[in-house]
Amino acid sequence: MSSFRLVPGAGDSPVVLHVPHSSREIPEWVRRGIELDDAALALELDHITDSHTSALAAAGADAAAVRPWQFVNGLSRLVIDPERFPDEREEMLAVGMGAVYTRTTHRERLRPADTDPRPLVERYFHPYAAGMTAAVADRLGTVGRAVVIDVHSYPTEPLPYELHGDGPRPPICLGTDPFHTPPDLLAAAERAFAGFGGTGFDSPFAGAYVPLGFHGKDPRVSALMIEIRRDVYMTEPGGPAGPGLERLGAALAELIDSI
Repeated sequence: MSSFRLVPGAGDSPVVLHVPHSSREIPEWVRRGIELDDAALALELDHITDSHTSALAAAGADAAAVRPWQFVNGLSRLVIDPERFPDEREEMLAVGMGAVYTRTTHRERLRPADTDPRPLVERYFHPYAAGMTAAVADRLGTVGRAVVIDVHSYPTEPLPYELHGDGPRPPICLGTDPFHTPPDLLAAAERAFAGFGGTGFDSPFAGAYVPLGFHGKDPRVSALMIEIRRDVYMTEPGGPAGPGLERLGAALAELIDSI
């Protein structure tokens, strides 16, 4: 069984909504390698999971005039984080949070520091990357372009693992890539999310996800990361969604329809 799912959209849509961090699911064989007890693990999942972002993406897709495609991770990022580099290029290795985490959001021990990441990377990371690459390639082959919209959330207060947590924490953070985020896409996102109390750029989280096969190479692939501060739409940490989720879904649909 695949650890991710591709939800088809309209044949002529270039948009792929990417939802990498919404799940709390951890396979039992992976759970055995995590040293937290059940209560501590549940709390860590509250902090690290981008709760309700799969529902947000689905709401935006349902409301859009032209339905986008959705690529959704079915596993927790405590299994593997598909948006990390799987090697020494990843800056989050400094806090034990590369593709396979060995530390928690509070820099406590999650797995032994000498954990071999290769079994998890081979079983989950590489197939996920191949699936996302195929989804983008399909949009390029069918429509001639692809627009990856990354759907994330982040806590109102910085957590100890954040390397850049001392910067602004606006209600909506738009993460950009200098090669793959065109000005018109950024401006459209600013307009769509203008009603939530302010937007900012690349703080506290920066960048936008592009499969490595296209990154820095193919200008037909555009990308933007949408980071939503959690108090805009949910009870923290890990609590239920509120009415903000519906409004965010409508704003996401507005962005999709402008692309």
